[in-house]
Amino acid sequence: MEFETVAGTRRSVHQYAEKELSKETLEEIFADVRNSPSSYNLQPWEFLVVQDTASRELLKENAYGQAHVADAPAVVVVLGNLDPAAHAIRVVDDQLQRGDLDRNARDKKLDRLRNKSEDPKTDRQLWTTQNVSLATMTLMHAAWARGIASCPMGGFDPDAVTEQFAIPDGYEPLMLVTLGYPRADADDLSGQRKFRRPVSEFVHYETFDPVTDADIVDTAATDD
Repeated sequence: MEFETVAGTRRSVHQYAEKELSKETLEEIFADVRNSPSSYNLQPWEFLVVQDTASRELLKENAYGQAHVADAPAVVVVLGNLDPAAHAIRVVDDQLQRGDLDRNARDKKLDRLRNKSEDPKTDRQLWTTQNVSLATMTLMHAAWARGIASCPMGGFDPDAVTEQFAIPDGYEPLMLVTLGYPRADADDLSGQRKFRRPVSEFVHYETFDPVTDADIVDTAATDD
């Protein structure tokens, strides 16, 4: 699909066909995900793909009983690494090898990145969430470009998921994403797209002048 079609037709799908997702297809999707941007190119994301039936059923319990967690052939637990410098050595060594940094600049940059690991946890959580969110959106678009639907979810118990999958300290579950081929009768893909604010309302040039629902309602009342 052309990207305009991918972005315009992607929906959060809850009904999935009984068709397995092959590892080969998943690997293709994640090959696209690896090209997502991140601050300093530090790539603080991890993705745990859950396909085992029993594990998905337990994951459903930890997601407050949302049925599509068990119905989808795969659920991705999106994890964030809270150590910004976890992959810093390879990042700066790549820049050194490509000639973007000399040895002295490489060492100084590595020290700066390692110092970020000492930032307050709340700062690191925000930084990680910002970066991982970019990769997660790439995941959903890459999947839909192959006809595979998805649904991102924040409604789950991260502590329970951490325990369920023995996720080590320093990593936090940020989101769940179901993946699967949509059922032909999936409600999510029928009819027109749900309400979306117009571009003219949320894009601002040079100055910021927000429009609220109250403004819209008041204008409509005046027009009447």
